[in-house]
Amino acid sequence: MRVFLILMSLLIYTACTDSRETRLQRFLIQSNAMAVDHQEEQAEYYLKEAIKIDSCFADAWNNLGTLYFKQKKYAEALGYYDQALSCRSDFLQASFNRANTAYELKEYYKALNDVEKIIKIKPDTSVAWFMAGLNHTRLREFEKSLESFERALKLDSGNVEILVNIGTVYYYLRSYDKAREYLQKALKKNADEPNTYNALAMIEIELADYNQAKRLINRSLALKPGDPFFLNNSGYAKLLTNDLEGGRQDIDRSIIEDPDNAWAYRNKGLYYLLTRRYAEAIRLLQQSLKMDPFTEKVNLYLGDAYSGNGNKTEACKYFKEALARKELDEAAYSKKCKLK
Repeated sequence: MRVFLILMSLLIYTACTDSRETRLQRFLIQSNAMAVDHQEEQAEYYLKEAIKIDSCFADAWNNLGTLYFKQKKYAEALGYYDQALSCRSDFLQASFNRANTAYELKEYYKALNDVEKIIKIKPDTSVAWFMAGLNHTRLREFEKSLESFERALKLDSGNVEILVNIGTVYYYLRSYDKAREYLQKALKKNADEPNTYNALAMIEIELADYNQAKRLINRSLALKPGDPFFLNNSGYAKLLTNDLEGGRQDIDRSIIEDPDNAWAYRNKGLYYLLTRRYAEAIRLLQQSLKMDPFTEKVNLYLGDAYSGNGNKTEACKYFKEALARKELDEAAYSKKCKLK
């Protein structure tokens, strides 16, 4: 009888003792709960405890990456996603996450490598085509952007964000009627999407209808008060209508809210350019260019700033780049550099 009881106790003990896989999943669940509760340090602790049990536990490495991504620590996040994929090369969620992180780090070719692998495995994944479109846009490969966004739209026809991005690409191509066509489609699907009004405002700025642009930006800000991108564009519109101090205030607020926005530094540089403080303009415009070479018109404004500062050679270098990006036409380039 005693032997039987001992055997039964051993069986009960064994059944109650967690298996290795159970412990791993428990740490994962505990970490997720802490992350939801915004207890990042505790969430990280549980993930690292799981990794102590299994150094190649891909889910834990992936979730560590996401913890760091949410804190905008993109370089660290990228390393964790690399580790997750080295442990499980077919881990599609980690590939998505790594592509998003590479995009934030402006490593667009690296992001596209992951996106293309995802599309090869899951060609009917709208978000993958959307991500491809974003990266091609940043590389100024606009035709590829449109192709990718259109593929995404076929798979997810009700997605307003895709329509807004197609409209934005046509804006960069200076096809304003086509841009409006897609942005109006977006408004029909959702009249309360602030990014749509913001994109329409940028078209009106290019067409010099500044009052309409301001109305549209104000609509964006009414829908999303304090948004740094909308504040920055509000400041830009004010600068272009000679409300220099009003523009500066909006741009400064934008920088406080989002100190990583290259477009805001471009516009602060434009403020100094318009107030003829050329050295300060050059400093901020160079900072904008370093942060994000994609930023529109920064080369044009740098050319004007160097010209105002008396450095024709440096000015023409930037005017030439502005010409290549179609921000200047040949006649304006020749006039600015006095080639004729």
